[in-house]
Amino acid sequence: MYKYQRIKDLREDHDLKQDALAHLLGTTKQQYSLWERGEREFPFHNVIKLALYFNVTIDYLAGLINEPKPLREEKREEKQ
Repeated sequence: MYKYQRIKDLREDHDLKQDALAHLLGTTKQQYSLWERGEREFPFHNVIKLALYFNVTIDYLAGLINEPKPLREEKREEKQ
């Protein structure tokens, strides 16, 4: 099992490839792959970027909680 399984699962759930998230984080696909597999620690500033991108808490990404909680509520258009 990957050390950062939640991050991998979120990436796959959003039909993203590693190179897309690598681009978002300003790194190479190879470096991103090392992070996702747990062979290198994710820099904290990149964990924050992923939490914002996927709209989940850092607690969820870290596996401290099992239910994803949104960082921000989605704005819903009111029906008129």
